[in-house]
Amino acid sequence: MKYLLLILPFLCGVAAATQSGINSQLRWALHSPIAAALVSFLTGTILLFIIFLVFYDRSNLLPFQEWTKISWYKWTGGALGAFFVTVIILTAQKVGATNLFALIISGQLITALLYDHFGILGFKHHPISFIRLLGVAFLLLGAWLINKK
Repeated sequence: MKYLLLILPFLCGVAAATQSGINSQLRWALHSPIAAALVSFLTGTILLFIIFLVFYDRSNLLPFQEWTKISWYKWTGGALGAFFVTVIILTAQKVGATNLFALIISGQLITALLYDHFGILGFKHHPISFIRLLGVAFLLLGAWLINKK
């Protein structure tokens, strides 16, 4: 199980790089980055709906009244996903896959370091240390080197 927890995020990276190329090609086929993002989310939504119908125990589903008590920011994940996919569609073929993901990973690392340090959004508290900063600095240096012409 431990290895699965390490392999799955790696496979997410593979999927994200592949998705960026596929969605960029869809953009040109549809002549619209917004239409490509919409199709991307629509196909994902249909797949999730099928998985939900087949595998989810709907007796555990919260009643609608409970949904209204959920904090507003907890509903923004889909909007952030739409932003992410749309920006990738707009920029992937212009900056290249390696540059694109070096920049994405840089933003993710800096943000993740802060989320961990402050223990926000449900992340376990992991204080910023010299070693963690050094690791992020090396990864950012790598991103800079990748983007250097």
